[in-house]
Amino acid sequence: MKTIINEKYSGMSGQGTHKQAPTGARWRQMKKESATTTLLIIFFFFLLVGALLFAVWIKAFQSLFSGAYPMPIFSTSKVPKKPEFPLQCTSHNLTQTCPRNYPITQNLSKQHPHHALKSQCPSYFKWIHEDLRPWKETGITRDMVERARKTAHFRLVVLDGRAYIEKYRPAVQTRDVFTLWGILQLLRQYPGKLPDLELMFDCDDRPLIQMKDYRRPKSGPPPLFRYCGDGKTLDIAFPDWSFWGWVETNINPWIHVLKDIEEGNKRIKWEDRVPYAYWKGNPNVASTRKDLLKCNVTNEYDWNARLFIQDWEKQSKQGYKQSNLVDQCTHRYKIYIDGWAWSVSEKYILACDSMTLFVRPNYYDFFTRGMVPLQHYWPIRDNSKCISLKFAVEWGNNHTNEAKTIANGGSHFIFNELKMEYVYDYMYHLLSEYARLLTYKPSIPPKAVEVCSETTACPSNGTYRRFMEESMVMSPREGAPCTLPPPFDPASLQAFNEKKARSTWQVEMMENDYWQKVNSKDKDKNKNMNKPLQGKNPF
Repeated sequence: MKTIINEKYSGMSGQGTHKQAPTGARWRQMKKESATTTLLIIFFFFLLVGALLFAVWIKAFQSLFSGAYPMPIFSTSKVPKKPEFPLQCTSHNLTQTCPRNYPITQNLSKQHPHHALKSQCPSYFKWIHEDLRPWKETGITRDMVERARKTAHFRLVVLDGRAYIEKYRPAVQTRDVFTLWGILQLLRQYPGKLPDLELMFDCDDRPLIQMKDYRRPKSGPPPLFRYCGDGKTLDIAFPDWSFWGWVETNINPWIHVLKDIEEGNKRIKWEDRVPYAYWKGNPNVASTRKDLLKCNVTNEYDWNARLFIQDWEKQSKQGYKQSNLVDQCTHRYKIYIDGWAWSVSEKYILACDSMTLFVRPNYYDFFTRGMVPLQHYWPIRDNSKCISLKFAVEWGNNHTNEAKTIANGGSHFIFNELKMEYVYDYMYHLLSEYARLLTYKPSIPPKAVEVCSETTACPSNGTYRRFMEESMVMSPREGAPCTLPPPFDPASLQAFNEKKARSTWQVEMMENDYWQKVNSKDKDKNKNMNKPLQGKNPF
């Protein structure tokens, strides 16, 4: 039968209308070829899809590393824009009022999850606890607050997230105006989060609440806020007005100055900077600054210092062309020295990426207590400035790696731990901890008026208005304040203070050894030449 069938198909092979039937082996070969073809089609299909997906992912990663925000690959939805709340100024013939549309609460649950994570505050925030320690056991009574009014420039009351001010006397320049402006921006930064409080603020330089007058337990010193303190007083240190701009010296708000100095630091590498100590300021505000001018270079001696007098009145007439802070980061070493009290120049000098030569200060502000000699700055003796400066520069120029490390340590502290967000967080934690100590519920004083960004900025013009607009918080912050570190325990506070003292002592011992060797060489040289010393012995 099989043979007949094969013969039948064989006889039909010559007919054009018929095809030869495949044999069994041929049939199996055709099935195999068909399967192979199908697999190849499937393989190339997946290869094409994979290539397309790979190209899409490559484009997404390129966007990520180029700084662009990568949009969702399979979505065309847009990222919602953060709402902003600019000034709402009324027309000139109407009384300026405070708008009510700004958020009074901060809802973190609707924000991106990473915004709700709390970062740890810088270590200098620990000093908040130390500043408030005098009232830890007794709390703060209304009588204590009223006794702080004696020298205060204004009283601040915060109720339900709104600010009320009672002014007592005008402050120097616009210190009170921009201090209040900063507090108003804090309320915009964290709407509804600040507890109700009442405080007195003194805008003058020197602290006044003497520690010796309140040595008895539970003596109840008056809580008085100002910009600095010292080791003999109990005044509470608060960020100074210049963080929001110093109009009278044409110094921009800190958020912009910090960016400008960061760019200015890139102009000249530390190694290429002038290898001397630089200072420019007003010497007439303090005797210690007048004493510093004696260290300027003369025909007889070079103390490695280049010192210049800043005449602010002259600068204001000339358009502040010679007072740009960015243009003053040209020397390897910069000098900080107190003025009438502490000086706002401190943060600008430390930011300059030069090794800061700190003439031993009598005063501190809110952040410098967290800084350490030889890590953030180089200590200079106050009672022998010239020989101390001479040695510091000599040492730095002979130990360039170490000097550059100290310079970087100081500027790194400023750029990373004194960002504007931390200034606001310090204010927030200080005022919150202070409010918790109040033993009474604050109320609006009869002569107080409500203030807000509009009542402060809208009536202003010129540089005043510009600085306020440039430093204005436009939206509530996306996230919670940093986490306040716990207070020092007695042992850790003592260890920290001893560390700073040891570093200063180490520098003084190195300095003594240096000048003893110089003195010995000069004596030997003079002895051999049989001539008297010509004023080169610094002792």
